[in-house]
Amino acid sequence: MDFQLSIGALLMTLLSHMTSALEVPLDPKVLEGLPQPPTITLQSPKDYIFDPRENIVIHCEAKGKPHPSFSWTRNGTHFDVEKDSKVLMKPGSGTLVIDISGEKAEAYEGTYQCTAHNDHGTAVSNNIVIRQSRSPLWSKERIEAITVQLGISLVLQCRPPAGLPPPVIFWMDNNFQKLPLDKRVSQALNGDLYFSNVLAEDTRNDYICYARFPHTQTIQQKQPISVTVQEIDTMNETVAALYNVTTFSANPAREQGPGFLTPLGATSTKMVLRGETLQLECIAEGLPTPDMSWQKDGGELPTSRVSFLNYKKTLKISDVGEADAGDYTCTATNRLGTADHVIKVTVKAAPFWISAPRNLILAPNETGILTCRVSGDPKPEIRWFVNGILLENAPEDHTRKVDDDTVILSNVQSGSSAVYQCNASNEFGYLIANAFVNVLAEPPRVLTPPNQVYRVITNSPSLLDCATFGSPIPTITWFKDGKISIKSGDPYVIHENGTLEINVAQSQNSGKYTCIATNNLGIKENHVFLEVKEPTRILKQPEYKVVQRGMSAVFECKVKHDPSLVPTMTWLKNNGELPDDERFEVDTDSLVIKDVMDEDEGTYTCIMNTSLDQDSASAMLTVVEATPTPAIVYEKPDPATDLELTDQTERSVQLTWIPGDEHNSPTQKFLIQYEDLLHQPSVWVNMTEVPGTSTTAHLNLSPFIYYSFRVLAKNQVGYSQPSQASRQYRTNPAAPDDNPSDVHGEGTEPGNLVISWRSLTGFQSNGPGLEYKVLWRQKDVDQEWSSTTVANVTQVVVTGTPIFVPYEIKVQSLNDYGSGPEAEVIIGYSGEDLPTSAPDDVLVLVHNSTLAEVHWEPVSAHSIRGKLKGYKVYYRRERGLHKTEEEADQESQDQVLTFSGNSTEGSLPGLQPYSLYNLFIRVLNSKGEGPPSPDKQFETPEGVPGPPSFLNVLNPSLDSLTLEWGPPLNNNGRLIGYTLKYQPVNNTVEMGPVKMMEFPVNETTVTLDNLNSSVLYKFDLSAKTIKGAGANTTREASTVMETTVPSRHVDIATQGWFIGLMCAIALLILVLLIVCFIKRNKGGKYPVKEKEEAHQDPEIQPMKEDDGTFGEYSDTEDHKPLKGSRTPSNGTVRRDESDDSLVDYGEGGDGQFNEDGSFIGQYSGKKEKDTHEGNESSEAPSPVNAMNSFV
Repeated sequence: MDFQLSIGALLMTLLSHMTSALEVPLDPKVLEGLPQPPTITLQSPKDYIFDPRENIVIHCEAKGKPHPSFSWTRNGTHFDVEKDSKVLMKPGSGTLVIDISGEKAEAYEGTYQCTAHNDHGTAVSNNIVIRQSRSPLWSKERIEAITVQLGISLVLQCRPPAGLPPPVIFWMDNNFQKLPLDKRVSQALNGDLYFSNVLAEDTRNDYICYARFPHTQTIQQKQPISVTVQEIDTMNETVAALYNVTTFSANPAREQGPGFLTPLGATSTKMVLRGETLQLECIAEGLPTPDMSWQKDGGELPTSRVSFLNYKKTLKISDVGEADAGDYTCTATNRLGTADHVIKVTVKAAPFWISAPRNLILAPNETGILTCRVSGDPKPEIRWFVNGILLENAPEDHTRKVDDDTVILSNVQSGSSAVYQCNASNEFGYLIANAFVNVLAEPPRVLTPPNQVYRVITNSPSLLDCATFGSPIPTITWFKDGKISIKSGDPYVIHENGTLEINVAQSQNSGKYTCIATNNLGIKENHVFLEVKEPTRILKQPEYKVVQRGMSAVFECKVKHDPSLVPTMTWLKNNGELPDDERFEVDTDSLVIKDVMDEDEGTYTCIMNTSLDQDSASAMLTVVEATPTPAIVYEKPDPATDLELTDQTERSVQLTWIPGDEHNSPTQKFLIQYEDLLHQPSVWVNMTEVPGTSTTAHLNLSPFIYYSFRVLAKNQVGYSQPSQASRQYRTNPAAPDDNPSDVHGEGTEPGNLVISWRSLTGFQSNGPGLEYKVLWRQKDVDQEWSSTTVANVTQVVVTGTPIFVPYEIKVQSLNDYGSGPEAEVIIGYSGEDLPTSAPDDVLVLVHNSTLAEVHWEPVSAHSIRGKLKGYKVYYRRERGLHKTEEEADQESQDQVLTFSGNSTEGSLPGLQPYSLYNLFIRVLNSKGEGPPSPDKQFETPEGVPGPPSFLNVLNPSLDSLTLEWGPPLNNNGRLIGYTLKYQPVNNTVEMGPVKMMEFPVNETTVTLDNLNSSVLYKFDLSAKTIKGAGANTTREASTVMETTVPSRHVDIATQGWFIGLMCAIALLILVLLIVCFIKRNKGGKYPVKEKEEAHQDPEIQPMKEDDGTFGEYSDTEDHKPLKGSRTPSNGTVRRDESDDSLVDYGEGGDGQFNEDGSFIGQYSGKKEKDTHEGNESSEAPSPVNAMNSFV
């Protein structure tokens, strides 16, 4: 106990006399000449699992002056790299590349450690455990079929082989489709498949557990498990037959209350390490399926870090801390009751840093302290090493004292530079940190460029830099004009880093300034120059103009500026560029607008810029119609008068005034402006507005301002001239009321954090000596705030930060009278770097010949090293799978799909069937892309082919033609043949019957016979694979006509219009014949008896039955057929068969009908011959008989 007290007293004494450690300068020119012990800059992770198909690459990079040399140990003994031809160490590096092709990879497993050494010390890497990834085969086992009663629970065990790393488990069927999971059916964390209760549809014989081993990208499957769910009646028969049991439950799916399938019992335990992810699992049985809920006894679940998975059967808490220890209760509930299970969680911790030791640069005889603050559960054991040797075994050094986590180095001497290692370990892990102590004796150096010129505007703050380096740390002194020694105090402030600040620069501050850096090894000086310039001011502002159309408008803008600064005058219209019009003429101090038009109306602004400042003023142009008669004159109001200040307090004052003449336009408002004679003299700033009916204003004031006020009146014409300024009113200084705005923290490159803000104005400073206190610390790390105080800058660069970690940031304003309000904490992130790892477990599921789905495991959050933007999937068609496409596809280009956010899957559309593709994935952050994942190849199945490349018609003839075709440009698989369909096409594009022919794949021509001549045919040809027929190639062609060029065949007899026309003509003829016959009958009796007697033929003359004489023709007999009439089959009357015709009875010509249907004249000519056998004729009747038959 006394020894501990003495060590503590010694430590306090040393701390009171210790010189602050010198930081290494960032200037590379300075670093070039400085000796430096080794520093490890890159090393492989502590646990390195390698793929036996690839080389082993163990990284070890270091820097130092001189450049370090490297050596390795394996399993605690020296590893001679040169004696092993399979091991290569990269030049200038300690990185090992081990070629394990043709070798047993197991021979290189072990624990490796890299050592980097130069003349000033030795640094060591972590212990890197190298192990080979393994994907053992599933042990052979006989799996019995499972028969289970409807409604009870069931567990299907997976029990995959132990791999390195452990495999990813999933359940699929024979068709490689994932089994659906829901509240009733779920997969446990160990891969087993749990059924809270089984249903009839759970019967199947292909429950298959798959294990995917990430590193080797292999998938192994267990033997399928057959499950049969039976009703109780079926179960009764089966069990009764086996066991002669006769009594069973009467309810086939009896409901039951919840119980737990896992974990078993009322309580269980779980241990988790700090910072890891805790997963607690409860899977319940019961019917109906129970609902799950979670609670922590005596506390709330951390909502920001908690999530529920697997239908609330799994509770997940990320980034576990000590407060997450305790009892967690999972509750299963259905309508029959509840069941609880308590999981007792304990949180342990591998060692973690509170404060890692930092590099020290000390001058001879100075004292330094290395601290190694760690925590963990159990408490870590801390061991110190120097140059890789345990401190107890190192040569004794009386200047070195060790007190647990602290090493005190007293009165260090040149040549005692070394690298110290702090090793903190417990049963859950270890930490190693290297920190060098570099003993340097360096005379001062000034890093600020010599003869630098600083230019500022009067009344602005100014900072003159004097950055130095030396060991011991140099002392900085300032002189003005080579003889006046400058001490801290108004108006000068000398900062710890040597910067000289002038709060309010005046013209008398211009001159030559000299900073002198001194230590016990030398002295160095540097000269800078300060030039204080006069501000740029607009003396005569442009005025409001009302100009008649067609006249000219002139705006004046006269400016005063520092003679040494080159001014630039710019005119704007409505805050944009002036129109490109020759009517606008810009002079050195005026703008002239000629021949004014209506579109010239607007606000015109003159801006005077110099390299240091600017000033601006605006005026409005109104264009009016030219009027011959004078109108009422509207003018701007006259200025207010008699300004008076009353009711004066520290932060407010009452201003009163007397309004001026309004000039026919009522005053709309009054504008109150102020001038700060201390910070911005001659600059009038708008302060507030009051209605035009008011003559007083209550003004709120700020500290440390020398106020003068003036009033401007405004009517519809414009503002009046400013009033005379009020008397001056000074407010006392005070601490700032505001902190800087727009505070941001963002890294611009790896290892830094840029903190920026918008500075306060002089008006907001509230007093002299305005500075900013910048504070930062890493978020969620138990450490004190780091801070720096700066002035006259708007950003601070923090270096040496970890890659992309959150920081809490505050920027607080302060002056000589105190600090501003407590600054708001904002969150920023240090600089990003490219991701270091590639996505694992890339799996491609091919859905069809043109669509695939890619899955991958997301990279770990720490390896992203930035803001995750997403994942880029690069894929490329390598070649086709057909034997004719074995050559690589040279024209194929990489296709890239980006999946934003933390995606783990995506679709690859538009693939080409029957092809080999290559794929890899990169993670993307704001800095860029990470390394690619190992190439993944996949094949697309066959698809339907494209259309045949051509279809030609050759040698058409009267009844045949020849077809010739070419194979498809894209087979999309293995062709198995062709299908030809053809059919005739008539003029109305109506199709005839389709004929189809099949051809083998090696046949590309066919001659079609027995075709119709002069007919147009349509031919459709398609190619086939096992997936079916592809698109058609279509052609039309005709057979040849005998005498004419082939054309579309027209069968007029089948045309609808022709059939209709013929029917109409036939009907019209029939009607005419009927009408004619009716008219004929109306003619009465004909005196033919005499004619008959004059031409009697005794052989054929018909006789009456009673007297043997001819009777007279009458209309009562017209319907009878003429005896002896006979007609040929074609319907024409032949004279050699019958002399009985109307012509014979005429008078030397054809017989004609009168209008009433009677014959013209009487019968004449030959005597009618009567043949008695006419009625027995079988031939068709004559036209006369036919007409008689219609009557």
